[in-house]
Amino acid sequence: MALLISDKCINCDVCVDECPNSAIFMGEEIYQIDPSKCTECVGHYDKPTCVIVCPIKCIKSDPLNKESLEQLAQKYVNLVESDS
Repeated sequence: MALLISDKCINCDVCVDECPNSAIFMGEEIYQIDPSKCTECVGHYDKPTCVIVCPIKCIKSDPLNKESLEQLAQKYVNLVESDS
């Protein structure tokens, strides 16, 4: 499942550099996560690093983008292959 940044985001910039897939970007008012790039760090880390470093814990699972571990792993493979 892709992740979602809630409107509680304080734009502290901590999560941006933590995303290995460059899925986090500045939206109109707060940071957002591109669900087509978010693998919840599958292929990189054991846990989503943006969730770990967020000081206000505003990054949650996106209920509109539910994916299995296998789907997240395949998305990771597709992203790696597209970067090659």
